Amino acid sequence: MRKDKTSPLKLRIDDLQTFEPMTENQEKVYQAWDEDHHLVMTGTAGTGKTFSALYLALEDVLDKGNNLEKVVITRSIVPTREIGFLPGSMEEKMEPYSGPYRAICTELFQDSKAYDKLVDQNAIEFLSTSYIRGTTFNDAVIVVDEMQNLTFHELDSVITRIGQNCRIIFCGDYLQTDFTKESDKNGFGQFLKIIEHMTKFTVVTFTWADIVRSDFVRDYIMTKEMLGIN
Repeated sequence: MRKDKTSPLKLRIDDLQTFEPMTENQEKVYQAWDEDHHLVMTGTAGTGKTFSALYLALEDVLDKGNNLEKVVITRSIVPTREIGFLPGSMEEKMEPYSGPYRAICTELFQDSKAYDKLVDQNAIEFLSTSYIRGTTFNDAVIVVDEMQNLTFHELDSVITRIGQNCRIIFCGDYLQTDFTKESDKNGFGQFLKIIEHMTKFTVVTFTWADIVRSDFVRDYIMTKEMLGIN
């Protein structure tokens, strides 16, 4: 594919591979995004929620006609509240959590250095939800990943950071929460009750029928659900 000869490290929309929706619910996601809706993708693991979110977000940001400057990925990186004991700077502490997004960017661009290139050109940024208080996002697509590990207060804090010319995508699976307290788990449902009453928001719930990761994962999750084991 054609690269920018004046800046060999800079990725452009021409470098982004094309990925068509693979299931009916993925089609709903793409259509809602094309209609300028914000998104909540919930449900079964292995259904491409985070992959789809980053693909659609980067497509919009790299299309300069949208006047969007960057993708901001945010998630909790302290499910066990022990990050303070890890060695290194905050950037070094967050590094292990960027792994999934590095892998997705590698696939999206067929380039193992894609994530680092996007960071260098300020097209992507990774933030912990612990450090967004006081921040206002403008001209950005915000991808809130692993939302099942955010309390209602944290989800509320993230969405109220939205400034001008922004779009937001939430991804998560309630059954994969790291919370043990019911009061923390309930925040997911409370937040969705608000979202479902807002205009320009589409909530898509994925099931085992949407699993695209592998037939093995589909078989396992389908069997687990049939047995009523969570």
